[in-house]
Amino acid sequence: MADSDDLFIREDPIFVQKELLEINHLPDEGRIVGRDEELRNLANAVNPAIFGQSPSNVLIYGKTGTGKSLCAKHVSHRLIDTAEEENVEADFAYVDCAQDSTETQAVQTIASSLNDPTETDIKIPDKGIATSTYYKRLWDILDRRFDVVLVILDEIDKLADDDILMQLSRAGEAGKVDNCKIGVIGISNKIKYKEQQLNERVKSSLCEREFVFPPYDGTQLNDIMSARKDAFRDGVLQDGVIPKAAALAAREHGDARQAIDILRYAGEIAQSRGATEVTEEFVVDARERAETDRFRELIRGSTPHSRYVLQALTILSLNDDDQEGYRTTRIYDIYQEVCRQEGSDSLSLRRVRDLLKEHAFLDITKQTRHSGGSAEGSYTNHQLLEDPEVVREVLADTVE
Repeated sequence: MADSDDLFIREDPIFVQKELLEINHLPDEGRIVGRDEELRNLANAVNPAIFGQSPSNVLIYGKTGTGKSLCAKHVSHRLIDTAEEENVEADFAYVDCAQDSTETQAVQTIASSLNDPTETDIKIPDKGIATSTYYKRLWDILDRRFDVVLVILDEIDKLADDDILMQLSRAGEAGKVDNCKIGVIGISNKIKYKEQQLNERVKSSLCEREFVFPPYDGTQLNDIMSARKDAFRDGVLQDGVIPKAAALAAREHGDARQAIDILRYAGEIAQSRGATEVTEEFVVDARERAETDRFRELIRGSTPHSRYVLQALTILSLNDDDQEGYRTTRIYDIYQEVCRQEGSDSLSLRRVRDLLKEHAFLDITKQTRHSGGSAEGSYTNHQLLEDPEVVREVLADTVE
């Protein structure tokens, strides 16, 4: 068997603080780049909380990798520190709704993250008690421990229903909590989330402020990666690496996650090849890997019918190479057939149009408006932005 020295690298020749390039790493204030206005808007919305008053509820929209979660967490951390200076007890709970999609899972996560059993003598088991009991324990925890709490619901559109939003937004009004004020920050990639998924009662009580985070431009992406270049050892990055990675990401998506992934993958490629420098050549190779990973993440997080619509467009793209794309009605016909094969009832044509718009918003597809003249009127064509063979493979990998 080989010596352990032959298997493991004792001193990394490329990275020195690789955690700076991890997706879940929350950078300090000096590393948050290109989101000054968004940070100010969020801080303004929750500002009353530092005085023990009710913060505004907020919905944040934007594509993947536009800093939504990062800014929400950063503002929440700053709120806790500032409120403490005003003798106000504040905290926040973070829920990944893609993972905790049911009402019970979400309220359990919130209660567990805010609880201190040594102080409250309250237990929050992972399972085994009723949803109503989780709520009762949560309200008790809030009133015992805090003046103000923010609840961040990331990927809020993945919630099975909006019951928890009603509970949180009306807890004070309904007399569930007496001492604690609650604010909700909802985060979604879907720009039509409110219109499509919230009932009117929740809209009226929840949606006080709405902010849209635009994609980053090349300069901002360059600054974001430059702020993290100390993840690498001195002299490892060639001068053109960060500008190259920023240009590629800005041209395609304006996605900071992808830009950082490209930089990390480029370093890993250099490492695997025994190179002492990260070059622009490695950036090009890393971009392909990052793009595939980004696409898999987007598809994996989508709903079944969102995937069925994409599958229909993929089938058309593989069997009929139309350079101008495919009409919505033609995609809908194939989508209905996919639904039949999957044993699922198909959605309406209008809802499929909305799903196609969401794919275009996320840069999975491209939409083009055409005029068919007086006989046909205007119509929309849809094209995949990824190789259809790759889409088919990814869809096959994400079958539930």
